[in-house]
Parts: sequence; structure tokens; C-alpha cells
Amino acid sequence: MVEIKRKGARSTKDIPVAILEKLNKGEIETANLVEWLAIDQKLLLKNFLLQTDRSCYLDIIITNIDSLKKQTVNTINETIGTSLFKLAKQENDTEIFALLSTHKSDLVRCWATYTIGKNTELSINEMLDQIQFFAADKHFGVREICWLAVRPFIAKNLNESLTILSEWTKHSDENIRRFASEATRPRGVWCEHLEELKQNPRLGLIILESLKSDCAKYVQDSVGNWLNDASKTNPEFVIEICKNWKEISPTKATAYIIKKALRTIEK
Repeated sequence: MVEIKRKGARSTKDIPVAILEKLNKGEIETANLVEWLAIDQKLLLKNFLLQTDRSCYLDIIITNIDSLKKQTVNTINETIGTSLFKLAKQENDTEIFALLSTHKSDLVRCWATYTIGKNTELSINEMLDQIQFFAADKHFGVREICWLAVRPFIAKNLNESLTILSEWTKHSDENIRRFASEATRPRGVWCEHLEELKQNPRLGLIILESLKSDCAKYVQDSVGNWLNDASKTNPEFVIEICKNWKEISPTKATAYIIKKALRTIEK
């Protein structure tokens, strides 16, 4: 039976009680950002731990959440994922990652991405190899969180990361191609800036050149935003690249990327 895609509510108050209950139990995925923001992650965590016979983890993780200076969806998300990683390692809980990464709830799968991003025993190659599964997730929330989860490690291993991710630009899955661009944006969203790429955006061409005429709008948007980020500190570079691309790649996709890239400069 084909699952019918739900249309999410336009505001939190419009989410049906039955839907919110299912979301907090982890029985369904969120349909849009409104639902994603409406989930009570503490309650979802409690339900997940009860369902998987790990309620002994609950008090420790709740304490970690309550100690946060600023509680947002992202900080809570990261805290839960990080806490689960540490507890699983401490308890030699080898099964929890599979339970998290294949869970019906997109928020639970988001937690799984931090069990990768916080594992400093992994090499950058191993970390990116493991996160690719989540980069290909069909849910927007998981795709956004997964690059945030590993971005600090990308920043510490920038040149190697760029080389590895340049291979992802050839992948058949547009979500994976998009990750290569989005995870390396000089400024990015909800994350620390990559100062090296802000000052020397030419380093990113190893990824951008392969995507300059990508057929997927999802990828085009990311590439345009990447260059727009760069334009705020190095406008000459972006103007030069856009001029070059306009000549060598006269496609609708490239024209769209160029327009998006130059939107700040041409204001």
C-alpha cells in the first residue's frame, strides 16, 4: 500500500491533537517545519526510551537538556544525540544506533546523526561515509541536521573534506550532491562560519564546478547560496566565477545559480 503524504498544518494551534500525539510518540514523521518545531522532544525521547527498554537513560539526558542556557529545537536535538552517544558508549549499547537511524520519526533519526558527529574516534573519511546515509534521507529535517552534526569536523579537516565531498557531486542522488555544497557553505545557516572559505572561496571550486549546471533545483539553490555567502567577503571572486560560468555553461540551471549568487552584490 502506498503511503499518502500528509499536508501539515500552517500553525502550531492548527495541528490536530491526534497528529501531535502520534508525532510525540514517534509513530509518524513531521509533514512540515511547523510540525517539526511543535514536537516535544523530551516527550518523544521518553517514549523512545520506554519503547526500546532504555528508560534508565532518561533522567541523565533530561538533566543535560535542562542545563542548556538556550533551549531551541537544534540545541535540544544536539544534546539528546550527544547524550545518547555518550551513554551508549558507557553502557556498551551497540544496538541503539540501528534503532535511532531506522526509526519512523525524523526527529529520532536526527539524534542519530549526532552519534556520528560526536564520535571523535572516526576519521573524517569514516565520518562522512557514515553520514551519507542520512544525507540521502527523504525527510528535509534529517538532511538539514546531518550536515550540522558533522560540520565542526569538516571545518577541522577542510581540505580533506572538500576532496571527499567532491566525489559526492557525481552521485545519482540529488540529496547527496546537495550535501556536498550545503555542508561547506562559507557562512551556512545555524552554524559557525568557515573562515578559511570566507577568505579563500576558490578552495570550494572543487565542489562547485561539478554542480554549476546541476539538474536539481535543490542543488542549484545550495550552490547559489554558497556563492552568495562568498560574495559577502569576496565579491570579486563570485563575479569572476559567474562571468566564467555564463560563458562556458549557457544553461537555465547555471543562469538560475548565477542570479542567486549575485543577488546581494546586485542590490
